[in-house]
Amino acid sequence: MFYEPSKNDHGLKRPPFKSIAVPRPIAWISTLSEDGVPNLAPFSQFSNLGFEPPYIMLTINQHGKKKDTVVNIERTGEFVHNMVPLELIEQMNITGGTFPPEVDEFELAGLTKAPARLVKPYLVAESPVQLECKYVQTVHLPAGGANAIDIIIGLVVGVHIKDEFIREDGKLDIERIRPVARMGYSDYTTVDKVFEMQAYSAGSGANVALEGITGVYK
Repeated sequence: MFYEPSKNDHGLKRPPFKSIAVPRPIAWISTLSEDGVPNLAPFSQFSNLGFEPPYIMLTINQHGKKKDTVVNIERTGEFVHNMVPLELIEQMNITGGTFPPEVDEFELAGLTKAPARLVKPYLVAESPVQLECKYVQTVHLPAGGANAIDIIIGLVVGVHIKDEFIREDGKLDIERIRPVARMGYSDYTTVDKVFEMQAYSAGSGANVALEGITGVYK
């Protein structure tokens, strides 16, 4: 089949685009308002941007106005990404609801607040991995009607990993964590199996590049 997204002429019951770039890790973002009210919300358009230094990005649709997460990040300059393991998927789903700015989603979902070290927003204590981030910039993309897209870029300044999820070989035990990821529609998946494949080498001159790909290069 072929279709043009601007015409939405795919002939299917639901647009398939969101099911193409999958799986997408869940960005579970905690922030604080200027008045100190905690906020926690999940977003399914999330990725890292480079490694040295480590940046991450999350994309948030406005739907007529900026989300509380965007407002808080732009006004305070800080946020935290909390990894979502399978055991916290119900709590994550609760925090995805639409609530007034004065609602504390930590309390709503029965989650524990833990202090960060370098930023003010709280960590989700139950999460196995948290990234403390400093706000860098927002890239605004136009969209149809009253919509627009905010791409938030943050610099990772602190990383928390629970010791029980670090294997003896120094790798994260992803199969134990079972991170949750978004597919299309209302579908989710989780990491249940990990396999290793060495990067292809065209010769000794590619060693530095290969070290970077495999996470060895420092």
